[in-house]
Amino acid sequence: MLGVRARRLFDGANSVAGRPLVLIDGQRVVAVQADGQPPAGIEVIDLGAATLLPGLIEAHLHLAFDASDDPVGRLAAASDGEVLGRMRGAARACLDAGITTVRDLGDRGYLALRLRDEFAGNVTAGPHVVAAGPPITTPRGHCWYLGGEAEGADGICAAVRAHAERGVDVIKVMASGGGLTPGTHTWQPQYGLGELRVAVEEAHRHGLPATAHAHAPAAIANAVAAGFDMIEHCTFITEHGIHADPDVIDAIARAGIVISALVGMLPEIPPPPRIAAALPQIEAVLRQLREAGIPIVCGTDAGVGPPKPHHVLPYGVAMLADIGAYSPIEALRAATSVAAQACGVGARKGRIAPGFDADLLAVDGDPLTDLAALRAVRAVFRTGQQVRPMHPAPDGRH
Repeated sequence: MLGVRARRLFDGANSVAGRPLVLIDGQRVVAVQADGQPPAGIEVIDLGAATLLPGLIEAHLHLAFDASDDPVGRLAAASDGEVLGRMRGAARACLDAGITTVRDLGDRGYLALRLRDEFAGNVTAGPHVVAAGPPITTPRGHCWYLGGEAEGADGICAAVRAHAERGVDVIKVMASGGGLTPGTHTWQPQYGLGELRVAVEEAHRHGLPATAHAHAPAAIANAVAAGFDMIEHCTFITEHGIHADPDVIDAIARAGIVISALVGMLPEIPPPPRIAAALPQIEAVLRQLREAGIPIVCGTDAGVGPPKPHHVLPYGVAMLADIGAYSPIEALRAATSVAAQACGVGARKGRIAPGFDADLLAVDGDPLTDLAALRAVRAVFRTGQQVRPMHPAPDGRH
């Protein structure tokens, strides 16, 4: 048995002060003491003035994209072996930053499933991976080059069935175009309502959740009507700006759909001008979603460009608070307990509580008052094993 002690603890729902102690037996937490003495004879790691949190959960990234200025071209030019090597490095960067669970929503050739299985056998090599495989998209549609093209109801049904047979954890469908694919547009839907319904019904028939990439208002409305469990981005982008539809927001709230919000980027690397110009409107949409009571989790889309390296999630958590959508403790829940439930791992991750995996992040300072503390990583544990980074934390802080 192992004990981990810190000055303060955020358990995924509440804050506990007074030198809390977490007791770990094997891979799981067995007890949390607000201010107690450890059992005799066990090893205790005293983290001093650190704050202890559940490992962070990244709800939307792409390990196969390398966060360069040409992620699509570099992916196309690389062999599967080369891509896997980069993905391992990206996954390790996540883990070093305290991100102990990631949901990969688009790879090539189901490579993220291979990593999922690798890391299950070597937990200090990378985070727990929830994998979608190649996203299902229209012929030459958004991210078609990842291998998930499907046309018509029959084609979509077959694609979902093939993904299920490969063992994916979630079905992702490109309901609108996107920025990484010339010839598609974020403001245009890709599939009709009937096709989207087929995707959801077939996913659910196989016991899998379904999430929709949707920027366009019509695509968002169709995803809601089709019964998707989650919507990625949900930006309400039109050809002439961003215009959130209050009726669609009400429908999302009534349906209980979770939004994986497009948040987080490195402040020192400016986004492309078109994205920078849209940020104030995107932030306004996030506030509207929040005001409607819609659950929001942090999905950074990490890997798609230089402002979004794979360890960018702490900046996304801070963004939710900075724009006034959430208080600091609510923003932390969006990357811990709420994110765990949304990503299908809520029974074992996202909390520091008896019976949960001992995925822990210790940081210097108090993120409940300053979310920048999330970037001051002192220690990371993955299912009870301490991760000792081979290099400094991504922003140079320890």
